[in-house]
Parts: sequence; C-alpha cells; structure tokens
Amino acid sequence: MVLNNLNYPLDFKFKITTLASDFNITDRNGNYVAYVRQKMFKLKEDVIIFNDESKSKELFRIKANQWIDFNASYSLSEIATGRSFGRLARKGMRSIWKASYDILDANDQPKFKIQEDNGWVKVFDNMVGEIPVIGMFTGYFLNPSYTVTGMDGKAYFRLKKMPSFFGRRFQLDRVIDIDDEEESLVILSLLMMTLLERARG
Repeated sequence: MVLNNLNYPLDFKFKITTLASDFNITDRNGNYVAYVRQKMFKLKEDVIIFNDESKSKELFRIKANQWIDFNASYSLSEIATGRSFGRLARKGMRSIWKASYDILDANDQPKFKIQEDNGWVKVFDNMVGEIPVIGMFTGYFLNPSYTVTGMDGKAYFRLKKMPSFFGRRFQLDRVIDIDDEEESLVILSLLMMTLLERARG
C-alpha cells in the first residue's frame, strides 16, 4: 500500500484533548487521509498510522532504531506486509540549531533531505514563549517551515506550521510530482519529523 492520489495541501491537526501526540491528516477537501498516534511511555518512539480516527485499520508503523538521542533514526514500514519504505535519520548537533534530516530508501540510499528554512524562527518562538500572556500567542506569528529537497537539489515538498494556539496545525504542500513509492516515503518521514519538532517546541 502507498499513500497516493492525494489532494494537496494536506492538513495536520493535533488533538489537544488527549495526552498522546495524536493528529488527523485531511486533504484539501476535508477527506480523511490518516490518523497518527504516538504511543505513550515508550523509551523508543513508536508511532502507528491508522486509516482514520476510528483506528479500525493499521496502515504504517514508525519505530526508533535506537535509544532516543541526537542521532536517532526511524524505520518506516507497512504493517500488513512488513515491507520497509526506508528510514528517517536526524542529523546530530546540527539539529539543535536548525532542523535537518536525511530520508533514506529501503536500500539505505539517501533520497531526500528535510531542512528547516529559518532556524531563527524557533529561537524567537522559544524566547517569546517564556513571556507571560504574550507567550500564549507565539503560535500565531512565529511559525517555522521546512523544505524537502531531492538529491538533485530540487524542492519537492514544503511543510509549514500554521497560525494556531498550541502549535496544533501544520500544512503540507507538494511542489513537484514524484513516484508514488517515494511520495509515501517522504510523507511518512514528515509525519515523524512533525512529532519530533513539535516536541522540541
């Protein structure tokens, strides 16, 4: 199974009524694409992607390949067949300042990069977020964005945090059409990256 024939942009909307990091993914027309749930109280990140909020069908799984640290990587697989799409690898110390990730295919070959467009946005967001009252509104004017580029240097996808309370909305747009298998690899990687970056603030 692959994630294809999607009507962009896709909206990621986090639920604020649960303790877990759950979010819905809907398309341009408001149709369900998937429901993402991160298991709580795990020493290693463990994320399951369902067909919708009913959680009646498990589609994909993302698991950390090692203990949580600066260089963790995350395997991306289809649950029904156990087939691997590849993995997302976070780039160590560079990620402290400006988020940077590599997306590798099932053969562990680099295919794409995810980079935060402006590291200063996160710095200001964290600083202003500590100011009483004003900090509540940072989600409306300090919103980072991320670009997915191929090994050819072309931009393929853009993900941006949308103005909202509690940083609960993100929007994903496709810039260039790509192969269905690669599209699934990129989207699964971006789901995990969104969870990681949102947790960082």
